[in-house]
Amino acid sequence: MSFDLAAYLRRIEFAGALRPDRATLAALHLAHATHIPFENLDILLGRPLRLDLDSLQEKLVRGARGGYCFEHNLLFAAALEAAGFRVTQLAGRVRYRTRRVLPRTHMLLLVAADGAKWIADVGFGVWGLLLPLPLASGPETPQFRWSFRAVEETGLWTVQSQQEGAWTDLYAFTLEPQHLIDFEMASYYVSTHPESRFTQTLIAQSIAPDARYMLHNRDLTVDRGAGTESRVLADDDELLEVLAGTFGLRFPAGTRFNYSDR
Repeated sequence: MSFDLAAYLRRIEFAGALRPDRATLAALHLAHATHIPFENLDILLGRPLRLDLDSLQEKLVRGARGGYCFEHNLLFAAALEAAGFRVTQLAGRVRYRTRRVLPRTHMLLLVAADGAKWIADVGFGVWGLLLPLPLASGPETPQFRWSFRAVEETGLWTVQSQQEGAWTDLYAFTLEPQHLIDFEMASYYVSTHPESRFTQTLIAQSIAPDARYMLHNRDLTVDRGAGTESRVLADDDELLEVLAGTFGLRFPAGTRFNYSDR
């Protein structure tokens, strides 16, 4: 199956002209980030995750589902290439809320447009980018109610977000191009390893220019850029209602996900 660009554009509700320039890159990035949620629900249903383009289109486009970084950014890379962009696939180490050195289990993209290079990443979940970030060390880039920057030191780049008045590392990466087999190995690790958070915790997240919605197990949090609101869902039936109503993820009545309450 070839890439169905028209179906993808309908999925993200993008109706603009397609040109390999900065403005189009930003518009596509924002549309994808705000229409396709981040989630790991297939893992908790015991379903294997497949990263070939046919499977990604079947799940995220025609199936109206979300996914995690490999699924999002492989799909986005295919769309960008179909629109005429030059795309390099990269791998990073997550640093957010950890002091440990983690394996390179995050995928991101480097995209050329208007004579510059841009970090494009629609797959970091709720704390991720809404818009592309220039590959330039230091300058702050406001994105609606949040700000981001990239910092480079001796060939290692770090993407940071500003949280509570301080810069917080999200992930670090180098510019070494990666291949599908690299992501397949990393995806298998994070989707099957018993210590992976993706095998233990139910995660559904979506972002908008004015709010970020986070569901971890039955804990629902909304961040509007100036504080958060949280509540605990009553049971798994309400969980299904919130998945459908807040995240656009619909499952049959009675569906139960195998997550840990710890």
